[in-house]
Amino acid sequence: MPDPQPGEGEVRIALRVSGVNPGDVKKRSGWQGSPMPCPRVIPHSDGAGTIDMVGPGVTPNRKGQRVWCYGAQSYRPFGTAAEYVVVPDQLAVALPSAAAVDATEFEEQASCLGIAGITGYRAVFADGGVSGLSVLVHGAAGGVGSIATQMARRDGATVIAVVMDEDQRDRATRLGAHHAFLNGQPELAERIRDVAPDGVHRIAEVDFASHIDLDAEILAVGGVVCSYYSSEDRPAIPYWKFGFKDVALRLLGSDDFNPVVKADAARALTEALVDGSLRSHIAARLPLESIVDAHELVETGAGGRVVLTI
Repeated sequence: MPDPQPGEGEVRIALRVSGVNPGDVKKRSGWQGSPMPCPRVIPHSDGAGTIDMVGPGVTPNRKGQRVWCYGAQSYRPFGTAAEYVVVPDQLAVALPSAAAVDATEFEEQASCLGIAGITGYRAVFADGGVSGLSVLVHGAAGGVGSIATQMARRDGATVIAVVMDEDQRDRATRLGAHHAFLNGQPELAERIRDVAPDGVHRIAEVDFASHIDLDAEILAVGGVVCSYYSSEDRPAIPYWKFGFKDVALRLLGSDDFNPVVKADAARALTEALVDGSLRSHIAARLPLESIVDAHELVETGAGGRVVLTI
């Protein structure tokens, strides 16, 4: 294809890394019956590289700036699985240098911040800071959950992780969780209550339908559940258990967050990446030519993030 050219208010990024997300795989495979939105799509919303061209209305000093981007293929046809991507100026986030961090590693990490990072941040901070509060993260070793765990710990919360197995429990603890439990273990609600006797103030939820009864048991009065996925489209809700606790339910879809919400999250994630308090586990690095293998790894479970080098 011809190299894309930036239009009004846009920048072109010469990409070095493209991050692969489960959402990219779902878009390609028609998840929830969604059709392909354009005759041709270059996939992936997240990436990192250097701005090499700016369009009209963009300050020229952005040229040469190292950046990461998000939303490149959110309601847009051409994403980051390419040598170049054009995005609106505000979606290209400046990437400062970090001491003692290899430049390539830094760009790989930055390419993991978009969908997973903004979703994880929103799942924790949609209702404000969490310093002094208890935050429970379901799926704390996953792409979104690991970022939610680290960002909640960074803000001063007591972080409780719920994961699937012992390896994930060890990983969640290394990420900063103060307490980690296995999903489905006996008397799980009681165990969580032992470490959060007043209840959990925020829950970052990886599967609303599967955990709704547990969440209703452990939420504090005035607590919030932020869910970014549900294995059932119309899950039953224990209304009165929630109602008597004055709880709030937030259902998240990262493509449709308010632009200000995305920008605030991007700033916080970049700061955490630079100061070393946020890292993603990268399970596989493949060249762009192996994009099929990358998608299959995500589909079958890579045990971490998958990135393409360009």
